[in-house]
Amino acid sequence: MKDTNNIAVLGAGLMGHGIALTFARAGHNVFVYDAFPASLDSLQERVRASLTALGLADHEATEAIARITPGTELAECVANADVVFEAAPEKPELKRALFADVERFASKDCIFASNTSVIPITTIMADLKDRSRALGTHWWNPPHMIPLVEVIRTEWTSDAALTAMTDLLASVGKTPVRVEKDVAGFIGNRLQHAMWREAISLVENGVCTAADVDTVVNTSFGRRLSVLGPMANADLVGTDLTLDIHENVLADLDNRPKPSPYLRDLVEAGKLGMKSGEGFQSWTPEEADNVRQRVAVHLRKLETILS
Repeated sequence: MKDTNNIAVLGAGLMGHGIALTFARAGHNVFVYDAFPASLDSLQERVRASLTALGLADHEATEAIARITPGTELAECVANADVVFEAAPEKPELKRALFADVERFASKDCIFASNTSVIPITTIMADLKDRSRALGTHWWNPPHMIPLVEVIRTEWTSDAALTAMTDLLASVGKTPVRVEKDVAGFIGNRLQHAMWREAISLVENGVCTAADVDTVVNTSFGRRLSVLGPMANADLVGTDLTLDIHENVLADLDNRPKPSPYLRDLVEAGKLGMKSGEGFQSWTPEEADNVRQRVAVHLRKLETILS
């Protein structure tokens, strides 16, 4: 990739604005497309707020924002792009339609990347004429604060496209990890939701409260996860001990292939978590805001400690 690239971001929402500011902050020209003018009208304000939260001085934020060009015309947004990042809602049909239009208007050397949490990239890119330049990039929320980006190869993705993407992401301070098989949920969400399934089961079966689950994670193995992943931890304690533990506990873990009825009942009752005031636990608006602030402060401190 060139030292300075033209980056197109499709979608000006939570993920799109974070992806855009990441590249703008690193000196790239960023074009942001959204079909809804209201999303673009508030884009600069949201980018500035996020950059301020990262600790950037006002003049640095202003310089980054100046590199971001919003627009409601897809063709203009992608015409000169070296890389297109799609950050539209998690609807496969919408993503497929967007990339059909992108392929019409983008250059033949442009790399296409879909940002999705769980949808197989193959499903999104199957209708393209040139599928060798298409791949997935799963950015984590908030994208401008979480280092990881999972880069997903499909059966058609070229080595050149995959390497160019990982090099580009590394150059803007991200930590790219190659996902060599296009499986639903990729790496991170498969691990995360395996734990969530067991956490929900524990609450559902009256073993503990939802608050107790979080307390256990926050005050035990969660504290070391940033520096000691599960595979290194297994080697640390020994594969023999790991095997012994698995012999005794795995058969008792939740292995239902469908979502918990308890979770489904919560959703059907309108208990949607912080946005509705109640989910697994009850939340006031102030409590929900405090959680968001704690997460942001923690991520900033963690970046300082681990850098």
